[in-house]
Amino acid sequence: MDRLTSYAHGGGCACKIPPGELEQMVAGLTGTDSPGLVVGLDDGDDAAAVLLDPSGTDGTVLISTTDFFTPVVDDPYDWGRIAAANALSDIYAMGGTPLLAINLLGWPRGVLPVEVATEVLRGGMDICRQANTPLAGGHSIDNPEPIYGLAVTGRGHADRLLRNDAGRPGSPLSLTKPIGVGVLNNRHKATGEVFPQAVDSMTTLNADAAEAALVAGIEAATDVTGFGLLGHLYKLCRASGVAAVIDHAAVPVLAGARESLAEGFVPGGSRRNLDWVAPHLSSDLGEEELILLADAQTSGGLLLAGEIPGAPVIGELVPAGDGPTLTIR
Repeated sequence: MDRLTSYAHGGGCACKIPPGELEQMVAGLTGTDSPGLVVGLDDGDDAAAVLLDPSGTDGTVLISTTDFFTPVVDDPYDWGRIAAANALSDIYAMGGTPLLAINLLGWPRGVLPVEVATEVLRGGMDICRQANTPLAGGHSIDNPEPIYGLAVTGRGHADRLLRNDAGRPGSPLSLTKPIGVGVLNNRHKATGEVFPQAVDSMTTLNADAAEAALVAGIEAATDVTGFGLLGHLYKLCRASGVAAVIDHAAVPVLAGARESLAEGFVPGGSRRNLDWVAPHLSSDLGEEELILLADAQTSGGLLLAGEIPGAPVIGELVPAGDGPTLTIR
């Protein structure tokens, strides 16, 4: 059997449809006025949230999300763990608690052995066990490329959601995981080199970070995935009507990412992310540093408008003016 990543045209969240194209697709599909819908498509939040009892005063919301992608590493068990952690992250990024997950699997029958699929599913199940989230059933199809992920249902409270439209000027910006996963995954796909630091980061749940954010009274957050740090920060700023200043030297970066970038391992998704935010960006940094800041992450950390223990402050939100939305210093 060839390496697992060789069966995919992209890997992880780097295989997302570019943000500009995606926004074109959903243009005109926002503004849903369904009763009880608390968070929908309008601002591109991490998940949807609906009141369980729109006519009541309880405030409990059901949070729903799905996420799946092609192989990001060659080890099928690790791929399953990464994909599951990434899908669960959307619930945590909203300040919710996952309640139930179901599998989503696309598999090239007759090309990849069934035993490999079993390892992928086992990885997803182990991460869900770690998250105390039942993983029950799902759906599978015969597909030219292997695809795996989860649909996840969670619970939260309408008054305690983390949203990307709640950023306020003066709030510090914190990041709970280092960036650079996309670059290292791109090198892994090209060379077969294994980067345990990237796997460890991608399989770390954002549960503790989300809980710490709620305890700290933080209201605005998003997770950093396929659109990169700059892309997700731009979306948060746009939804909140604010701008941001980033200290690039304060942004944590995985070991080996800068060296890999310098050697030419640049994910196409990361370059597209930078192209998308470039019209809204002011910086004197070189292209390589900007690509790293726009690097397409898989199962990245939470970007918080506030501070929690252990997460470096990388910048702050500022009032929106006539200038660029994002300033990198």
